[in-house]
Amino acid sequence: MTRGIRVKNTDDIQKINKIVTRYGFDIWIHGKSGMVDAKSLLGMFLLSLNEPLQIVLEDDVDPTALFKDLEDYLEIDDED
Repeated sequence: MTRGIRVKNTDDIQKINKIVTRYGFDIWIHGKSGMVDAKSLLGMFLLSLNEPLQIVLEDDVDPTALFKDLEDYLEIDDED
């Protein structure tokens, strides 16, 4: 499962990282420059913030609570 995510600056990186570390499943962020574990603060700082980014979860997890916590950063999804 993927969803667009906006990460504008280092403050966003720290806030997103703090949110995702509360969840027990793998959370990745993909961009053109590569893929990072969203729970790794160092990895998050390697992201290129001037490119489109996607948050990626395995299909067998319920993302409802996570997406609610990240609502300030998620791109608008037509299915909502």
